[in-house]
Amino acid sequence: MLASPARFAFIFLLCQLTGPAASGVLKKLVGALGGSVTFPLNLSVDPIDSIIWVFNTTTLVTIQPKLADKKAVIIVTQHRNKERVNFPHEGYSLRLSKLKKNDSGVYRVEIYSSTLQDPLTQEYELRVYEHLSKPKVIIGLQNNKNGTCVTNLTCSMEQGGEDVTYSWKSLGQATNESHSGSILPISWRQEKRDMTFICMARNPISSNSSNPIFAWNLCEGAAGGLATSVILKLLLSLILLCFIALVLIILIIRRERRKEFIEEKKGLNLHPETLNYSPAFEETSEYDIISYFNSTIPEENAVNTLYSTVKIPAKVEKSHSLPTLPDTPRQFTHENVI
Repeated sequence: MLASPARFAFIFLLCQLTGPAASGVLKKLVGALGGSVTFPLNLSVDPIDSIIWVFNTTTLVTIQPKLADKKAVIIVTQHRNKERVNFPHEGYSLRLSKLKKNDSGVYRVEIYSSTLQDPLTQEYELRVYEHLSKPKVIIGLQNNKNGTCVTNLTCSMEQGGEDVTYSWKSLGQATNESHSGSILPISWRQEKRDMTFICMARNPISSNSSNPIFAWNLCEGAAGGLATSVILKLLLSLILLCFIALVLIILIIRRERRKEFIEEKKGLNLHPETLNYSPAFEETSEYDIISYFNSTIPEENAVNTLYSTVKIPAKVEKSHSLPTLPDTPRQFTHENVI
């Protein structure tokens, strides 16, 4: 007996209503630390009595949809989430902002309707990631045999290393090479000494690259690398020594000049200035002649006249002869007082 068309229509509608509740596909979402994420919700049921958003086992939000004469009622169960939860465009898709690491987990929305026996559900898996910083490259043990450098480069993240994938780029050859994985094995000879290695790190929300690693810095001694390094170190040492010697010479010269200046100043204070006399002046300046001038010359009184004998040195006589008085004898044997 064939079923009536109405019966098939009822069975099809029942499958449409109950199917999503039993076989909701898990949706995976990613968010950046400090950023925001939206959990999309497409409603195909009418009427809707209530909507409940759940994080793991904790209820986040309860919504009573708006009616013709009433606005939607939204209740955020946790006070700390009130500023982080909103519903853009007056819909029911949940938007969560200011993401934290502990926001990672499973979210579920439950839709209740009077036309459904069981609620419709949709699950989401959220992973919150940090923006990657610059990856760090560690150079492994280096071996130089017959001019061939052999070593390993290891790329890693100091922080935020969750779900990170690594790859390498080798630049400097005719065709640039790439390598997957955090470890890059290296073997190069002199003709490849201009190669450059760069590590690329990626996670679901960001990517970053390491500082370039130059092949000529690896395995010092390969392809003349050791000789160049030694020469450079010697040159820098020589320049440093020359600079130190120059500074010492300048200090010594300044010290000597200061010492000479101090000694010269002391010499001027200890030796007073002396006067030079010419020989001729010394011969003629043995005696000082003091003349007494008086505007009034008393008249000579024979009674009170005192005569004395004066002997003139021969040296003075030669240079300065004294005039002789016609009436006065040259020598007197006695003094006459009248």
